[in-house]
Amino acid sequence: MIERHMVVTAFELPGCRIERSFGVARGIIVRSRSIVGALGASLQTIFGGNISLYTSLCERARQDAYERMIAQAEGLGANGIIGMRYDATEIAKGITEVLCYGTAVRATPLLLRVPVGPA
Repeated sequence: MIERHMVVTAFELPGCRIERSFGVARGIIVRSRSIVGALGASLQTIFGGNISLYTSLCERARQDAYERMIAQAEGLGANGIIGMRYDATEIAKGITEVLCYGTAVRATPLLLRVPVGPA
């Protein structure tokens, strides 16, 4: 299982050495708004501010794409992901693709060096 601290947007894992790269792991989810959700969101736009229905829809889509990326990386034998990113594309009106991707890697912790002799 890939632990959450082993997924980073950087291109290295602090305290670890990258032993092997498995290539790109990705998770894709395509979501659309429901008629009820679109109606509720339209009402929220009248009052301005955060449109919580769309915020929760976007957050769920990102989380689902993230989980799919993790599953694919684990299937490749990875224990970490570097360079993780999100991307979104509107495929059609009200239909959005959310992509989460990164490089699946096998990483091992660096050994702490203990000084030998007098300090």
